[in-house]
Amino acid sequence: MAARAEDRVSAIAERNEDLGYPIVVAENIGATMRTFLRQSGPPAVILCDANRHVRAIADDLRSGTRNVAVLSFALGESRKRMTTVERVLDAMLTAGVERDGLVIGAGGGVASDLFGFAAATYMRGVRYAHIATSLLAMVDAAIGGKTGVDLRGGKNLAGCFRDPVAVFCPLEALATLSPAAFREGLAEIVKAAVIEGGELFEQLEELAAHPLRWWPWSEVISAAIKVKTMAVADDRLEAGTRATLNLGHTFAHAIERAAKYRIGHGVAVSIGLRAAGMLALRTGRFSRDEHLRVLTLLTLLGLPLQTTLSADAILVAMQADKKKRGGRLRFVLPRAIGDVEYDVVCGERTVRAVLERLRRPPEAENVRARR
Repeated sequence: MAARAEDRVSAIAERNEDLGYPIVVAENIGATMRTFLRQSGPPAVILCDANRHVRAIADDLRSGTRNVAVLSFALGESRKRMTTVERVLDAMLTAGVERDGLVIGAGGGVASDLFGFAAATYMRGVRYAHIATSLLAMVDAAIGGKTGVDLRGGKNLAGCFRDPVAVFCPLEALATLSPAAFREGLAEIVKAAVIEGGELFEQLEELAAHPLRWWPWSEVISAAIKVKTMAVADDRLEAGTRATLNLGHTFAHAIERAAKYRIGHGVAVSIGLRAAGMLALRTGRFSRDEHLRVLTLLTLLGLPLQTTLSADAILVAMQADKKKRGGRLRFVLPRAIGDVEYDVVCGERTVRAVLERLRRPPEAENVRARR
């Protein structure tokens, strides 16, 4: 019997020990991807963000590989909607993608969520692999099988869990990112470091004083991926401990929605991490010294820590959070760097006090200035 594409790719790249599918982090993944495409069986289609850098990666992969079509789409958080999914599905049908075909998605976090969702629903599910071209996608969005799109009522409210057959992270793509795009991923790396603690957090504290171009990106990205894959492996469908990966995200998603997505995910996560730390302080879970360590790291990395949004606007946006249970919001809060608690219920007065504090800079919290 012919081997499945999921099995064939294991000969190209080692499977991730936690999730069972390959996650390739390399300077250039062109040769590996072309081999993967040639061995994947039926014709494949590459869905890509219309960003010229992403389109160049997709076109390069198509060269020398037969029976591969490239379809590009204008993306962004404002286009992460069902209407875009419908366009993607229609394009896949026109391109002749069949049930045993392979769909490759190329792009950042929005591309991973949206293309993954399209592949999971097309003909009730076709094989999907992702080429992560942003730092955010490499360390978070492309890993773990979460797919989805936004509804008018909130972020990521429509979606499903569907594992990819492989994820490829070309480090060369980092050179094309804007400073704002880099911040999107840096905030998620800090989140992973707060969850993991120990050497990863200490390494980021040491690296924060150095220009990003000097960072050992393969090592840092692989470490952040490890934090996520371990959490996902223990709880694939987020019924329990995987929720720790939402540290800061109850605040962050509400901030994004209240700002009509004019605030990027990374900026919102950074502010959300500060908010989670303050809420943990107010509820007696977290020490001020460790809270200051987190704020100092975020500050050294140039990540924002305050918002001009009103507490009322953020509280209204929070009501659409998909982590609510019994009508009550659930928070993920740090007890220490390396020790995170999930499913924490807090009173509205306490949450409001934190949100009002977010409008002011954390000067009273003695955060060192950026070096």
